[in-house]
Amino acid sequence: MLSPADVDRIAALARLELSDEERVRFATQLTAILAYADEIQQADTSGATGDDGAAPATPLREDALRPSLHREDVLAQAPAADPAAGLFKVPRVLGS
Repeated sequence: MLSPADVDRIAALARLELSDEERVRFATQLTAILAYADEIQQADTSGATGDDGAAPATPLREDALRPSLHREDVLAQAPAADPAAGLFKVPRVLGS
């Protein structure tokens, strides 16, 4: 059984803040998950070939050169672009 301290350590790694009720519930749930994973590891896989049940490989198309848009034309149509750098400006999503 995982202790509340174990759950606190895992929650800190995941940057989660848990209530006391959540700590108890997650300790029970995580213990059950780990017990099930241990049970699966006990399964005899000595006869497995590694590709049992694998889907057949999908054939890939050949690469072909095709014309594309000119960078200057695309940057001229972008609402926020830096043509000198050849880049699009987008809203910040990380660290905001």
